[in-house]
Amino acid sequence: MSFFKQINLNEIKDNKSQKLSGEYEKVKCLIIGSGPAGYTAAIYAARANLKPVLIQGMEAGGQLTTTTEVENFPGYPEGVTGPVMMEDFKAQAERFGTDIRWGEVTSVDFSKRPYKIVVDNSEQIEAEVVIIATGATAKYLGLESEQKFRGGGVSACATCDGFFYKDKDVAVVGGGDTAAEEAVYLAGLCKKVYLIVRKNCMRASKAMIKKVERTKNIELLYEHNTKEVTGTNVVTGVTLIKRKGETNEQEVKIKIDGFFLAIGHKPNSDIFKKYIDVDEVGYIKTIKGSAKTNIPGVFACGDVQDPVYRQAITAAASGCMAALDSEKFFAEQ
Repeated sequence: MSFFKQINLNEIKDNKSQKLSGEYEKVKCLIIGSGPAGYTAAIYAARANLKPVLIQGMEAGGQLTTTTEVENFPGYPEGVTGPVMMEDFKAQAERFGTDIRWGEVTSVDFSKRPYKIVVDNSEQIEAEVVIIATGATAKYLGLESEQKFRGGGVSACATCDGFFYKDKDVAVVGGGDTAAEEAVYLAGLCKKVYLIVRKNCMRASKAMIKKVERTKNIELLYEHNTKEVTGTNVVTGVTLIKRKGETNEQEVKIKIDGFFLAIGHKPNSDIFKKYIDVDEVGYIKTIKGSAKTNIPGVFACGDVQDPVYRQAITAAASGCMAALDSEKFFAEQ
């Protein structure tokens, strides 16, 4: 332990002088983003003596810091809150010598190694290897009441939080495959599921629409817009506007215990798109069976490259892959 602390203290002293002189700080492995993917990558990279530096990003700990209870991650038999879980991950990464820093990466240059990264528009870093773990941000409707009840009945992940609404009434907002899938998943747990669709039809695949229509405890609410999520300390209902803007517009109120957003996620990949291949939505493309991107020595893990599962445990697993791929990359040089 003392050995790692000594290294970190020396590196911090060097960092300050390099920042003042305008020089690039040289690091072996830079991890961009925290959360399960970033911290797991840091644990493995540190144990492999890659001396990782981790830049936490705007939301230290990632999306899990907005989750009240996590009960599906192995090793926590009694469950754990998202923030506590992320502090555990962070402490373990620090234990092995990861240099964890506040800040947001504002630009990158992956045109040649060592790769150049700028943090907070001021701190300059040169890295031999970069691991991207910047995650994805769930899309919300933009309602004030929606933000008020985040963690108190409003969720953007049915598979994460659905268990807490067993035998209760919930609503899902969205009209695509994700909304249909989450509504069907919740229908297996909940007493009733309202599927709120803004248009007069769903844009989900025909197979998913049929699946929704065959599920008896799902009620489809076409041409409904969400006006307000209601409640005191937790969600108890939602106010909707049916046929908004039309002559027969009407206000509809339903009682629910949970309100689930399923209108998509935005991967946090914008600053990398000049160099890194992404799909049509913006998810970073990785070579199948690895964390490798199209740029040698640049790896991606977690939700920024996962449009399918988006779970803490799959993010952590991909963080492990990114670190092991980084170790192998150095060995092959």
